[in-house]
Amino acid sequence: MKLTMVIPTYWGREKKIGWKPGDAIYDHPTPLDEIGTLGRAIESLNILNDRDFELVIIAAATSEDIEKDVEKKVREIISKANSPVKTYFFSHTQLNKIKEKVPDNLSYLLRLRGYSNIRNLCLYLPHILNSDIALLIDDDEVFEDPNFIEKAKEFIGKSIDGEEILAVAGYYLQENNDYLLNKEFKPYMFYWNKFEAMNRGFREIIGKEPRLKKTPFVFGGNMVIHKRLFTKVPFDPDVTRGEDIDYLMNAKMFGYEFYLDNKLAIKHLPPPKPHPTWRRIREDILRFFYEREKIRKQREISGMRKIKAEEFDPYPGIFLKEDLEEKVAKASEILATEYLTEGKTEDAKESLNNIKIAIESASPSKNPFENLLKVQKDWEELMKISDSEEIKGKFLNLILQD
Repeated sequence: MKLTMVIPTYWGREKKIGWKPGDAIYDHPTPLDEIGTLGRAIESLNILNDRDFELVIIAAATSEDIEKDVEKKVREIISKANSPVKTYFFSHTQLNKIKEKVPDNLSYLLRLRGYSNIRNLCLYLPHILNSDIALLIDDDEVFEDPNFIEKAKEFIGKSIDGEEILAVAGYYLQENNDYLLNKEFKPYMFYWNKFEAMNRGFREIIGKEPRLKKTPFVFGGNMVIHKRLFTKVPFDPDVTRGEDIDYLMNAKMFGYEFYLDNKLAIKHLPPPKPHPTWRRIREDILRFFYEREKIRKQREISGMRKIKAEEFDPYPGIFLKEDLEEKVAKASEILATEYLTEGKTEDAKESLNNIKIAIESASPSKNPFENLLKVQKDWEELMKISDSEEIKGKFLNLILQD
């Protein structure tokens, strides 16, 4: 089976300028005047024993006015890196070319802004390359296991105990080689206990046998997806973050399970996140309200199954239930008090504004479940349109020639 590894890389304005209103929000985009982590990730491929795969680097800019600079910067990094495999480059220029060949009603599925849209390109490009397997990796990771690729291929596409394995999740090792998150406890976490819930889930799924088991969470930078899944189920473009677990939810609705392999680990070495805590919580608020509503709005559909929040306990299930508003209110009030004691008045105001957002605007204006049905139907059509050898060859020339 042919495997394509895809690594998206996110770039922002020069450090002295920083983030501007209207720019896309990512956890830690690399400033244009810094080298970033992409080169390190590419270099780490040299440790791998199995190099029978192709690599696609997707370069995303936080703003349209820096797209050309980002493309130049990332091309330079790729050319200097010692990649041991055939490597393709894809960015805004290539995207604009391919969208000219895609029907207007489907072009919204191919975008380079927002985590979910970029993840969809991580599925679309392997399809164009005639791959059976898409391996999603992030640019702030490094390979330390020489047998990583063999493990990634080991179960995918096979049947085990009557279950077809079309989606496998690996996991992250932190800098200290532990899979648990080591976060300093802050008072607001008593109600917004995200890291505690995540660690509970990690201990249960990663820390226990058997090696392969169904999982309520996945890691976007360590996902193995078979074409029988990625040609049918897309990432939801309206999910601003947490797109990895949302994809697991979408797959489960359409009858596909993710299995976590507790031997498939990659080292995660992210730079510090530039955004304040209140903003990261706000992004989570929008995500959890959207996903909770998607679960609430389900209806009986032939070929689909209805899922429940409890299936995702302890994480993210803890944030998909009826007490979400209470969690937001209490955590935000405590965080605002912390900010005030530090003299950060504006941050305190923004933290309290999260309560208002949760009450007034966090719930999606359109039905997330019905939206998923439309997106999934359009995605299947896009994949079919792109499936012929003639079309694939045309698109390959358009989007992947360096």
